[in-house]
Amino acid sequence: MARKIKILFILMSISFLLSGCWSKKELTDLAIVAAMGIDKAEDGKYVMTLQIINPANVAGGMRGGGSQSPPVTLYSATGDNLVEASRRASSKISRRLYYAHTNLVVIGEDLAREEGVATFIDAIDRDHEFRITTTMVIANHSSAEDLLRTLTPVDKIPANKVLKTLEFSQKKWGHNVKTSIQDVMKGLHSSKGATVVSGFRLLGDPKHAGLPENIQESEPESTLEASGIAIIKDGKLVDWQYGKAARGTVWIRDEIQGTDINIDWKGKKEVIAYQTNRQKTNVSGAMKKGRPHVSIHTRVEGSIGEMNVPIDITDGKMISQMEKKIEKEIEGEIKKAIEQAQANQADIFGFDDVIRRSRPDDWNKLKEMWNEVYFPDAKVDIKVEAYIRRAGLRNKSFLSSLEEA
Repeated sequence: MARKIKILFILMSISFLLSGCWSKKELTDLAIVAAMGIDKAEDGKYVMTLQIINPANVAGGMRGGGSQSPPVTLYSATGDNLVEASRRASSKISRRLYYAHTNLVVIGEDLAREEGVATFIDAIDRDHEFRITTTMVIANHSSAEDLLRTLTPVDKIPANKVLKTLEFSQKKWGHNVKTSIQDVMKGLHSSKGATVVSGFRLLGDPKHAGLPENIQESEPESTLEASGIAIIKDGKLVDWQYGKAARGTVWIRDEIQGTDINIDWKGKKEVIAYQTNRQKTNVSGAMKKGRPHVSIHTRVEGSIGEMNVPIDITDGKMISQMEKKIEKEIEGEIKKAIEQAQANQADIFGFDDVIRRSRPDDWNKLKEMWNEVYFPDAKVDIKVEAYIRRAGLRNKSFLSSLEEA
């Protein structure tokens, strides 16, 4: 009986010790950071810019006097490292900085070229609040501060504008990729320091971008747009890919979710639009005569979205000719991407991992000079299969029906 009483007393004591909210965080004491930007000052110190959400202004609309309050507030601080800059920023803010909801990290282009992106990953990865699934972008021809300062009309929180644009652009256009800090870490580890990072650009006047007037105009003078894919080598920005070369990289990395391919027809430029529905790229590697050999096989299925020439696609020969043109277009984009990457000596496609898996013994001889010697000289075979599965709600083009009438 005495033993039972002792056990009961111990359990009751533990319950008292475990109760309470010792680690509580009141919302009114937190400054929720939506995005963080990193630049470098002329004196060599890092400039950290924090985009902090104003909850009342996001939920509310117009304040007294008819003026609209900004949904976010920016604070900047400098330091010899990110930790110091973050601590210094706390002296300007009446609340505790809270990074658990930070969904975007922006690196200024000058900093990405001079010092690289790898320097900041340790501080982010080490912080228990920061998530490595956070999206990373490089400010294309701009500073991180200017990018974060821009107010956006549709998405009240500018960080959400960047994230959603990257997401939907990759799904519908295919010229961009949404890269997380985790993706960058894996790329730098697996490709001898070569990988890709999303690019974003400010269009318009940086001074006007942060004014309330920018979101009160039907056509904003300053806006943000997804812009290019950054080629990273040894952790540093070395080049940008745009347009077809950028989409070629997305094809090779098998990250195309949807896109539109325009083809020429009988001397007329880009008059047929082909929309992809399903696509898959497989990459294999081998060694031939002591030289790395890579094979890329892309298979794509889609439908006709628009035809601005009179064609009757009930004719199987016409469909076959269109498919050949689509295959040639995709093959050309893949070639452009490979040529640019080889010129920069940066294996952003993961070809090294393909060779390592298929020929591990040969890879041990190649790995030390892969980006500088073997990757630029690698032989790449490209095979594309394109199929038109649907033609929308009509077979003959509207122009064909006009000619027949």
